Amino acid sequence: MANSLVQFRVDDMTRLQAASICERLGIDLSTAMRMFLSRIVQENGIPFSMKLENDHGAKAALAAMKEASRIAAENGISEMTLDEINEEISAARSAMEG
Repeated sequence: MANSLVQFRVDDMTRLQAASICERLGIDLSTAMRMFLSRIVQENGIPFSMKLENDHGAKAALAAMKEASRIAAENGISEMTLDEINEEISAARSAMEG
């Protein structure tokens, strides 16, 4: 099967943003475009959504960790060692069992 060159114009910012997203997905822009065209043919229409998850979850996790640190500092337990933490957990579990 012969190959054809497909060219189109897009503004620089859109191309740069799309290339950056493709790079983060582990592919280049040309590969993404070939994938898109192949899937159009396979699906007989606009084929799929391929996107990165937003980082809302990461932001929420970071906010929770900061809040936990604030609460620990407020209660004077922010400097506990791992052994002290494990002792507290053991004591709490023993109290629940007994």
